[in-house]
Amino acid sequence: MRFAPVLKVLGILVMFFSISMLPPIGVALFYGDGAHEAFVIGFFITLICGLLCWLPFRASSRDLKTRDGFLIVTLFWTVLSLFGAIPFVVSKQPMLSFTNAIFESVSGLTTTGATVITGLDYLPHAILYYRQQLHFLGGMGIVVLALAVLPMLGIGGMQLYRAETPGPIKDNKLTPRLTGTAKALWLIYVGLIVMCAVAFAVQGMSWFDAIGESFSAVSTGGFSNHDASYVFYDNPNIEICSIIFMLLGGTNFALHYQFFRYGRLGFYWKDAEFRAYIAIIFAAALLTAGTLLYYHIYPDMKTTLLKSFFTIVSLNTTTGTVDADFSNWPTYLPFLAMMMAALGGCAGSTSGGIKVIRILLLRRQTVREIHQLIHPKAVIPVRIGDQVLSPEIIQAIWSFLVAFIVLFIVIIMLLLAQGNDITTAFGATVAAISNSGAGIGQVSGSFLGLSDISKWALVFGMLAGRLEIFSVLVLFSMSYWKE
Repeated sequence: MRFAPVLKVLGILVMFFSISMLPPIGVALFYGDGAHEAFVIGFFITLICGLLCWLPFRASSRDLKTRDGFLIVTLFWTVLSLFGAIPFVVSKQPMLSFTNAIFESVSGLTTTGATVITGLDYLPHAILYYRQQLHFLGGMGIVVLALAVLPMLGIGGMQLYRAETPGPIKDNKLTPRLTGTAKALWLIYVGLIVMCAVAFAVQGMSWFDAIGESFSAVSTGGFSNHDASYVFYDNPNIEICSIIFMLLGGTNFALHYQFFRYGRLGFYWKDAEFRAYIAIIFAAALLTAGTLLYYHIYPDMKTTLLKSFFTIVSLNTTTGTVDADFSNWPTYLPFLAMMMAALGGCAGSTSGGIKVIRILLLRRQTVREIHQLIHPKAVIPVRIGDQVLSPEIIQAIWSFLVAFIVLFIVIIMLLLAQGNDITTAFGATVAAISNSGAGIGQVSGSFLGLSDISKWALVFGMLAGRLEIFSVLVLFSMSYWKE
């Protein structure tokens, strides 16, 4: 294993991350909340550690290989979470324990949105902003951002892109050069956030809340500046705006790129995954609304439809923000909501979960197998659009699903062994692996009451889910470490 190029890149990325401590300092000084010291300390510790990691290997000129990309991405998200936790530990508010600080930092960067902090309405503005900023950085992936810079430093980045981007088909680039791809992704991402923030502000949010909630909505994160989340605003128009931008955040960004470049909405509807994504959301939301109406949970049809669509969109895009306590909804609805979170949004989006494209392809593969039984000699390809998929891609999807289920079983067993009830263990595990952050049972509001062992298990689940499991599991293979 060649550690020199890995440590060189890791040092550069950590130094870049230290810059993220500066905006919260400005927020703290602007509001005079006294929280700037925690970020000053975090900035210098992160910068110095990045320098110490980079300096000994700065002259290394070796190119990155595929195995280097997996190690860098996994190490970076792990190390980044450690440095990201510093302000939570140092700050007088909320002054979290080491485990809780790591949990909050990982949850923010992986855009999971599960929190161990209560009393958000009374925290310093700088801490609130920093939590949302973690979503902003993690949403598109800070590694993808670095791809626009690494080539200028003489370091190739395609291996990082393959390890970082979510979805089963990872070699499609929006532009011929990888640097252009990274820039295109981030321009679209930032553009959506700006539009979302303006929409929120127009509907009555303060600019501070509008910026923070836009980070959360477009990144499909889930953190909020208030304990009550969207219930705090009590504004249907804000909820509708959030639904729109959560849907956009959960859509393949390649479709956004095509729309902004060519100006045609038809690109969206021609995409099979997008059509399935919208159909699943509408079917689940209408089923939810029908059940809620039957049990008379809300006073009128309008409120019922809004609560149903907001919850289903929030869970399916793995955002996890709430405008209603869905964990107390009747019959099967809490379970349906958790299944929507496990499913997730589109590949190439900021959402987590299994991804719609995988379910769509597995369905087509199942239909193919049935037809093959009827016509054994027929050649029946599996297609997505005009593309005929190779058996290797189908096999990789099955492998991912098996790994997802195995990881789910392992984590839920660990949580049950810690004395959590089955509902809590199930909800917390789905929330972590799918990066949705919204749970049921004792974690329907906060994860603070879980044991430290449970939290560390969920931290691993959040990281594995964010990196699509195999990017992490490959490091546990003996063959990976052999030359």
